[in-house]
Amino acid sequence: MDAEDEGVCSTDRNLERKARKGVFMLTLRTSAYLFLILALGLGRGTNLTAQSISRFGVEVESGPFWQSRNDVQIPNDETGTRFSLKDLVGGGPWTSVRFHLTWNLNDRHALRAILAPLSVTATGSLPEAVTFAGGQFATDQTVDGTYRFNSWRLGYRYRLTSRAGLNVWAGFTAKLRDAEVRLEQGETIAKDTDLGFVPLLHLAADWQFAPKTRLDFDFDGLAGGPGRAFDSALKITYELHNRVRIGVGYRTLEGGADVDSVYNFAWLHYGLLSVALFL
Repeated sequence: MDAEDEGVCSTDRNLERKARKGVFMLTLRTSAYLFLILALGLGRGTNLTAQSISRFGVEVESGPFWQSRNDVQIPNDETGTRFSLKDLVGGGPWTSVRFHLTWNLNDRHALRAILAPLSVTATGSLPEAVTFAGGQFATDQTVDGTYRFNSWRLGYRYRLTSRAGLNVWAGFTAKLRDAEVRLEQGETIAKDTDLGFVPLLHLAADWQFAPKTRLDFDFDGLAGGPGRAFDSALKITYELHNRVRIGVGYRTLEGGADVDSVYNFAWLHYGLLSVALFL
C-alpha cells in the first residue's frame, strides 16, 4: 500500500468515525430528551407509596445468548487484519448469567450493582490469513478463539415518578470493563486485554399493566468519541409473592471502540429468564 492509498484509507476511517459518532449522539440525545419529558410529565402529582418500596432487591438473570456481529482488528492500522470473530467461533448460543443488586436508600434514591461475566471459547478456521496483536495465523490449521467481556458496574439512580402503576428512574452507572480477545494456533498465541472505566447513562421504568404483572425496561449506555456502549432489556415479570417475581424477556448489548490500537465492535442478544427477591 503506497502513501496515497494509506492517506485515503485514513481519511475514510476518520469520516466513518465522525459519521458514526454523530448518528449515535443524536440518537442518544433524542432518547434521553423524550424519556425525561415523559418522566417530568408523569411526575406531576407523583404518588410514592410505602408498599412499592423494598429496601433491598436481588435479581438473577440467566439464559442463552448469541452474537450477530463481532469484528476485530488489532492494531487498527495496516499491520492488523480485520476479521470476524463471529465467523471464527460461531454465533452461539452460549449460556449467560447476570446478578443485579439494588439498595433503596429511601423512596427516591437507590444504589445499584451489576455483575455480568461473559466468556466464550471455541475452535474454528479462518477464511484468510490474519495478523492479530503481533501474531500470524494461517488458514490451513484450526484456531482457538476466546472472547471475554466481563462487566462490573456500580450505579446511582433517582426515582422521577411513581404513580398509576408506573415507576421511572434516571441516573448514572460506573462500568469497569474487563475484556480480552485471544487467538491460539499451535505454538502461536496472541491476545489483547483491556481493563478500563466507562461512564454510562442509566434509564429505567416499570409499568404494572395487569394485576401482579409488569413490563420492565432498563438501559445503560452512552455514545461519544471513538466508541459506544448500549445495554438494554425489556421483560415481563409476574409477582409470585409480594417478595418474589419471575420474568422473561430480551436483552441486547452492542458497542465497541475504534481507536488507533483497537477496532472491535460486537452485538450480542440474550433470551433471559429472571428471578428477583425483594427484602
